Amino acid sequence: MKREIKFRAYSSHNHKMYPVSNIEWDTDGRIWVTADDGKNGIELIDEEAHLTQYTGLKDKNGREIYEGDIVHAYDQEPDRDEPDYRGSEATGIVEFHGSMFMLDDDIVLDYPPILEVIGNIFENTEMLEEEQ
Repeated sequence: MKREIKFRAYSSHNHKMYPVSNIEWDTDGRIWVTADDGKNGIELIDEEAHLTQYTGLKDKNGREIYEGDIVHAYDQEPDRDEPDYRGSEATGIVEFHGSMFMLDDDIVLDYPPILEVIGNIFENTEMLEEEQ
């Protein structure tokens, strides 16, 4: 099975998320991330770069889903007459557990979910406070 492996990085200095084009480690073990700022590229070093990995999935709008995204998930029962009907609903953070990406540990849906990215843990901290 072939899947696309890619990352994005949140810069704690610029307070912005960037696509990543290169990741390197120097002899001191520091991480150097080259990110695409739409111009010449920028270098992010160590704690300044918060990396998140692409899950290989896209949401209902075609947006790529990354680790650290805040996702609204709902299941839509097959063969329902009501087009706007939603079964179980949940909002959670995409996390890597064991060997797979999943929404928080305690979220269970009855059918394969429809997913929608509504934010991420770096740029939308107010959503995390609402979840508490």
